Order: sequence, then structure tokens, then C-alpha cells
Amino acid sequence: MAKMEPVVNANAISRISAGTIIKGEILSPCDIRIDGTFEGKIQSKGRVVVGESAHIKGDIVCDSIDLWGKVEGNVFVKDTLNLKEGCSVTGNLNVRKLSVELGATFNGNCKMISESDFDRVAGTKAPAQQPAAAPAN
Repeated sequence: MAKMEPVVNANAISRISAGTIIKGEILSPCDIRIDGTFEGKIQSKGRVVVGESAHIKGDIVCDSIDLWGKVEGNVFVKDTLNLKEGCSVTGNLNVRKLSVELGATFNGNCKMISESDFDRVAGTKAPAQQPAAAPAN
């Protein structure tokens, strides 16, 4: 039997390139890769990748994150936070699973949370859902 490889749709990944500076709020249902500078809040229902040249000032709420760059803010992760060699985090970590490579720098507090703890945090930051339309008579 041939092994099926997963197909990744490149258009389903949002990207902030190196040299780009953005201030505001990102709400995304898909993966995000940041190599530039971002100031504000990030909320993703997918994976966030913070590249080596990235600098983020603000909170991050996501399903999982791979961090190579610099983050100044609180991080809330539903599944796994991977602190890679050379990264720098100043802020509090709220995670279910944590992986730290040698050479990663972290200054703050770390709290292991449950999925329901994460859902409470993510629920307060999620955009309001539109009420369902009333059925036609």
C-alpha cells in the first residue's frame, strides 16, 4: 500500500515577512508565520511560527507555537509550546505541554493549564458569533 502524504495548502497559512511592521490584532482560523515585527494581539486556531527575525510585543493565543524569535507578552497555548534555541520570551506562559531547547531564554512564570482553562481564555478573546437567523414561517 502506498503511504498518503498530507497535502498542505500554502494559501491557508498567513505570513508576515521579515522587514514588515504591523500593529493591531490578528484573528485567524489557520496557521500564521511571523518573520517581521508585530505589536498587538494574535489569536489563531492553528499553529503560530515565530521566525528567527521576528519580534512580537503582545499576547498570543493559539493551538500550538514554534518560537525562534523574540516575544514580549503572555502566551496561551492549547497544546504545545516549543521554545527553540536562540529564542527570547519575556512574559507568562500558560501551556499544556512545553518543550525547551538548550539556548532558549525565558523570563516570566509558567503555568501548566488544562484544555478547559485554555477554552476559557480563548473564549473571552474570540470574536462574537452572529446570532442564528430565525426560521422562516
